[in-house]
Amino acid sequence: MKQYLPIFAALSVVILLFIPWNYGDAYPVIGGVEKTNIRRLVRLQRMDSSKLVRTLPYGARYSLPYVKLNLMGRAIDSNLIASDPALEAELEKLIPNGGRAYSLAIMDITPGREPRYVERNAELTYQPGSVGKLAVITALMCELENVYVDSIQKRWDLMQTRLIKGGPFAVYDHHTIPDYDPETERYSRPRVNQQHEFTLYEWADHMLSVSNNGAASVVWREAILMRVFGPEYPNLTREEAEAYFKDTPRGELRDISKSVIREPLAQLGIGPDEFRVGTMFTRGASGIVPPQGGSAGTPRALMKWLTALESGNISDAASSLEIKRLMYLTDRRIRYAHAPVLDSAAVYFKSGSLYGCKPGTSCGKYKGNRMNYMNSVCIVEQPDGTRYLVALMTNVLGRNSAYDHQLLATRIDRMIREAGPGIEPKESDGTGEDAPIGG
Repeated sequence: MKQYLPIFAALSVVILLFIPWNYGDAYPVIGGVEKTNIRRLVRLQRMDSSKLVRTLPYGARYSLPYVKLNLMGRAIDSNLIASDPALEAELEKLIPNGGRAYSLAIMDITPGREPRYVERNAELTYQPGSVGKLAVITALMCELENVYVDSIQKRWDLMQTRLIKGGPFAVYDHHTIPDYDPETERYSRPRVNQQHEFTLYEWADHMLSVSNNGAASVVWREAILMRVFGPEYPNLTREEAEAYFKDTPRGELRDISKSVIREPLAQLGIGPDEFRVGTMFTRGASGIVPPQGGSAGTPRALMKWLTALESGNISDAASSLEIKRLMYLTDRRIRYAHAPVLDSAAVYFKSGSLYGCKPGTSCGKYKGNRMNYMNSVCIVEQPDGTRYLVALMTNVLGRNSAYDHQLLATRIDRMIREAGPGIEPKESDGTGEDAPIGG
């Protein structure tokens, strides 16, 4: 495999936050921002560094060479390794109230010792909520590879330069996005509307960093267009894209949207009964592309996805690393990732939820009494060298289970680290020469 150093969209701010007091020794932030076209990074670069440090835990401030794929060259069975009986006994003690509403899959991949795996109710099916956006970013990377089979850098160039209008796919969503104009320095947090224009990198960033549903539908739309138009996609006009969705039969749109999502997962050994996203994330999008099959996920399937990511198997090592970097630069840490025990750890994270009330009753936000799904997918890298993966899915009725996720994060971290530290990560000299494939 070739080594390469893509200018990643999140690179600038990651380096900035890691060494906020000494810009001269950091990665060339300004050049990185200019090449990524992610405007929110410009704002972060211009902010007073002390404000940034106060808002982010230490573990969110590592530099680019730190972000690596942990399982490159370490074989992991696609069906996962056998469950560790000692860990299984310990895990059962950690579950709040011993409830069936908690399903987990955990893998310890700390360097210097053999991988250990444990799961609990990991084949139970849950509504994945926004965790399903991991399937969308997987689809995007797969289709980017199909557009530019022989050039990794051209994929990132396209992501950085292609300006895309949200249109009806972008609405409606209650999640706000960061919107910054570098010329006027005007900053706001609006809901996405049809007129918003962002680069592909920005839409992907909005989808993962703030879990914006409109952005997820737009990214899914672009993956469909890449599948249909292939090498012609980079020159596709907005009018041609709109005409495609207007003129194509709805059944055909439904089938191609499904295949764009499911085929890359199938290549990872993940079947539709394990993990699928069958409905676009906004009403505007589902009014154009009909839903099919609903959405579902299991902790075991999500663990398969995590091991594929860490092994460099989501399309290729370049794509896998790019996804991992996007997962690192979330807007803020919530739920599982918000546990104080993870403050010094690098955390690569996606969360999702979906709740609903019984007819004739009312229930608070994230306190559904009919369904109350909350899911967390997390890679944890502690400074002592401990590395592990977690897929947690819960359906705790009647109360916000975010605290449960934080409690489990604390207990799981202790359980894994009691086995002793692994090999501490090598300090980088800042040149990138010691970085992994893609680093």
